[in-house]
Amino acid sequence: MNEENDLHCIGCGAQLQTIDKKMPGYTPESALKKGLETGQLYCQRCFRLRHYNEIAPVNISDDDFRKLLSQISEADALVVYVVDMFDFNGSLIPGLHRFVGDNPVLLVGNKEDVFPKSLKRNRMKEWLKRQANANGIMPEDVVITSAKNAESVEKMFELIEKLRKGRDVYVVGVTNVGKSTLINSLISIRNGIKDLITTSRFPGTTLDRIEIPFDENSNLIDTPGIIHNDQMAHVLTAEDLKYISPQKTIKPRVFQLNDGQTLFAGALARFDYEYSVGSVTAYFENNLMIHRTKLENADSFYEKHAGELLTPPSAENIANLPQLVAHHFNIDQNSDVVFEGLGWISVREGSKVTAWAPEGISVVIRKSLI
Repeated sequence: MNEENDLHCIGCGAQLQTIDKKMPGYTPESALKKGLETGQLYCQRCFRLRHYNEIAPVNISDDDFRKLLSQISEADALVVYVVDMFDFNGSLIPGLHRFVGDNPVLLVGNKEDVFPKSLKRNRMKEWLKRQANANGIMPEDVVITSAKNAESVEKMFELIEKLRKGRDVYVVGVTNVGKSTLINSLISIRNGIKDLITTSRFPGTTLDRIEIPFDENSNLIDTPGIIHNDQMAHVLTAEDLKYISPQKTIKPRVFQLNDGQTLFAGALARFDYEYSVGSVTAYFENNLMIHRTKLENADSFYEKHAGELLTPPSAENIANLPQLVAHHFNIDQNSDVVFEGLGWISVREGSKVTAWAPEGISVVIRKSLI
């Protein structure tokens, strides 16, 4: 078989080929024959990911991804832009307006299920819209959803139908925002087909555009995720990533801190409480250990315990973690100090704090969502 054959992996969209194991779409001849018989055509990469949770690197560059996305500006379509509400800055697509052209945008905030119910959903939507506007994105509407909640996916679909007006729909997003999982949920609800598109915690699962018929005249098109190296997912191994990626609703943890105390979220984040105004509330993956120490001992505590008491990363991977960088804040209203892709700490008006995160990972302040 050669690359001219028009067969594509139904998991990631890559064109199937049996020649080069390092290139997208590779599948052994025997597997291809079996796939043709069963109608389940998966490349070797997707097969291993689905059955063994193994990921294999492929030679796809950011430029290749952007060339695929550039087709959108030439189309007459609705663009559904999926962001991870747990990591908005890490979800930004550089130069999105160039890919969108004149097409309308629906902004979808995903992973709503991991946020505590005490957080006001309307305030979350307003925050998403403000963040999008600040980055030059002017969506027609904003919806928050979760691939795990059929009712919220149905509501998203109804809004898509309202805005697309019979046109194609392009679903775009950076890697690891749950884009393909959302599409799988939508397909399952509408067509009864489960897990059609390959999904995983690993960045960069979809390798080519995947077209799913909406009706006789239009398609839902899943595009490959732009790799955004400022995501926390890109500074951790798959083994460590499971300790920071919430799979269930986050449980708030309250700490009564005095002036000059420090919290460590594993070895990935540090929170110095220089001037305190009451308690703080931490929102991180429930299994991520939070350790408290004195600010004056924080440097030596980190140096001694990073990779052992302070994990993730594990001791084997701590050397690959970028250096922690300080971000200083004077809090003038009740706010959330957000470590993008990791979690946040709610602090009260009048506090003075320093937040540390790996170099390249954003730390931002937002008005408290509670």
